[in-house]
Amino acid sequence: MIFAAGLGTRLRPLTDNIPKALVPLKQKPLLQHSIDFLKDAGVDEIIVNVHHFAGKVERFIRETDFGINIEVSDERDRLLDTGGGLKKASWFFDGDEPFVVLNTDILTNLDLTAMLDYHKNQQALVTLAVRNEYRDRHLLLDKKMQLVGKGADSKNSKELVRSEEVVAKYRFSGIHILSPGVFDFLPEEERFPILRWYLELAKNHPVKGFDHSSDFWMDLGKPENLAAAEAIYDKVFS
Repeated sequence: MIFAAGLGTRLRPLTDNIPKALVPLKQKPLLQHSIDFLKDAGVDEIIVNVHHFAGKVERFIRETDFGINIEVSDERDRLLDTGGGLKKASWFFDGDEPFVVLNTDILTNLDLTAMLDYHKNQQALVTLAVRNEYRDRHLLLDKKMQLVGKGADSKNSKELVRSEEVVAKYRFSGIHILSPGVFDFLPEEERFPILRWYLELAKNHPVKGFDHSSDFWMDLGKPENLAAAEAIYDKVFS
């Protein structure tokens, strides 16, 4: 699943007339970069949620031959946040194999196959791609890379959901792998943030971090970051 429904407020004015998913990088929409990233890892079915300029995203998907099946989860009436977006699209994940969830405003050369192998070996319910780099708001993981809480340095806050020793603060990369059993624990509400749900799951289930600090990764959610990605793209992905 590709999360593409956001308003893209950090990318304004670029998103005043187009959705974030269709903002170009190297003359190719961010959504297409996300689709290609998943296809390169062997993904052959994708669902994309839409809200902001939903019709433009749907038209792009309809008019582009990606060579794989791509469905749309329509959130025109109400933006459901990340957790609610996954919940609405849960009908799409009817198999027994783990599946990938990806934010459309990131660029990375992370090895998804290695992350999937890690997810299976750890027998995780959820695996989050994380980086050992500073961010004010962060996830807290123990020595076994189990999610145990979150924090925010600026607020001097720490929320622990397990009693295990915290080893490090990690930044979440916006890439998730989930086992289908996760849907047995969906909250009742329609709209909710996915990280809040993961913290609740982590109290009693294996919610693991996959450290890919050595990979290239960039948040494309700001115009200056997008410009930086344009400048470095050919060197990283040639």
